Amino acid sequence: MGGTVKILQVIHGYPMRYNAGSEVYTQGLAQALADRHEVHVFTRQENAFHPEYGTQQETDPSDSRITLHLINMARARDGYRHAAVDDAFGRLLEELHPDVVHVGHLNHLSTSLVFRAKERRIPVVFTLHDYWLMCPRGQFIQMYPANAEDVWAVCDGQDDRKCAVHCYVRYFSGGDEEYETDAAYWTDWVGRRMAHVREVCDAVDVFIAPSMYLMRRYRDEFGIPDSKLTYIDYGFHRQRMEGRSRAYGEPFTFGYIGTHIPAKGVNHLVESFGSLAGDARLRIWGRCRGVETEGLKALAQSLPGSAGNRVEWMGEYRNQDIVADVFDRCDAIVAPSIWAENSPLVIHEALQARVPVITADFGGMAEYVRHELNGLLFTHRDPRSLAAQMQRLADDPELARRLGARGYAQSEDGSVPDMVEHSLSVERIYDSLLGGVRDDE
Repeated sequence: MGGTVKILQVIHGYPMRYNAGSEVYTQGLAQALADRHEVHVFTRQENAFHPEYGTQQETDPSDSRITLHLINMARARDGYRHAAVDDAFGRLLEELHPDVVHVGHLNHLSTSLVFRAKERRIPVVFTLHDYWLMCPRGQFIQMYPANAEDVWAVCDGQDDRKCAVHCYVRYFSGGDEEYETDAAYWTDWVGRRMAHVREVCDAVDVFIAPSMYLMRRYRDEFGIPDSKLTYIDYGFHRQRMEGRSRAYGEPFTFGYIGTHIPAKGVNHLVESFGSLAGDARLRIWGRCRGVETEGLKALAQSLPGSAGNRVEWMGEYRNQDIVADVFDRCDAIVAPSIWAENSPLVIHEALQARVPVITADFGGMAEYVRHELNGLLFTHRDPRSLAAQMQRLADDPELARRLGARGYAQSEDGSVPDMVEHSLSVERIYDSLLGGVRDDE
């Protein structure tokens, strides 16, 4: 890219306030871009003691070159567009005059802020991390499926009424005589939301998809044209995954890194672990989520025999310390998600550290884990199948070491994409768009 440019990233959370995959990736990209450019981030906080939509400015706690512009969204989470957020974003654009806006996620912010950038002829790049644009709940999982026993059922595609009666039914009054009235209201609401999101997508210049699976779904099911879509896998600060040294003398240990929510399938992992023979351990990392975490702990304690006593709750960790705090303390990582994950960071990080991964044969998870090459695949949403693959590694640690040694299957040397190289690929997209803007002027 010719010279320094000013980049404004937009993301619905930023570490350490929010520490899931899209937030961690955005921080990593911002830090790499800051080596060559001026980087700002528009993001949110949820502070019930601050005025709603109030703004403040901070710096990245681990990189003072990056300025964070925070807007408070303590009570306005259920809407998808907020005039006050759009206005605050517009004021920031007037103050900064960024050369490019790069969106990572708009949930809990405002979809229509994209229009504020386009009004000022600022190019917009959008990295797709999940299905939130094409599915109002983001993961194509039904909260209230037709079959109540099919908990968190996978949805086969977006439909306005289906969204209303299988997800937004939680907002219905509950009265049978009002069911159709409520269903009609929420069907219309979802329809208006989807029509609006398509207008937002029309205003985006380039979409980046970190997996071929995700890119195909947005093209084939949502109609984003090939000309707007490009595949670039996530980049990583690979030096953070160097120097793994497995702690000596411990039993074979499985690790889980992630949020303690049903979509991640962590309850399936706990159930599967309970059926394993032997003395394997399970260590679960992630921020405590109150009732959800307590429910998982109760599930672990209900496991047969001594299995519950071999489940350890490790708490949260800093991504910069992932080797010492996580990979040095486990022999395999399990990614048991029940939704079609896109390109999970944890899978890449484990592969870079040469830790084998067990994950589902579904979505982007199966794109990056090749069965019996760099990990093992189990049948999606099947705890018995997961247990069978876990048992294989617990019984054969040498198999685990062999699978782990392969690393990232998409490169000859097993290395995941380097964040510096990745950021240069992203910069080339910026450059192509800025060239187009200059040509129009």
